Amino acid sequence: MRVIEKTEATAPLAEYTTGVKKEPVIVTRKGKPIAALVSVENADLETISLSTNRKFLALLERSRTRQRTEGGISSDEMRRRLRVKKAGKA
Repeated sequence: MRVIEKTEATAPLAEYTTGVKKEPVIVTRKGKPIAALVSVENADLETISLSTNRKFLALLERSRTRQRTEGGISSDEMRRRLRVKKAGKA
């Protein structure tokens, strides 16, 4: 892991991205991490955007909590509600 203090990070961003496949670059302010440059593998922009969106993450957590406390519905019930036939049935 490469660590650099924000006040010393004066090179162009492109220079800091060199080598992030081998190790992340952590930017600090007064020794505390404030940002990270990491290699992205097997993810598209939508996935990255949603995985850092606080509102979306809160929605997921509410959904998981509701699933744990109230249970869910079966796939057959979901198909019935959406009026979708099972695959292979005419």
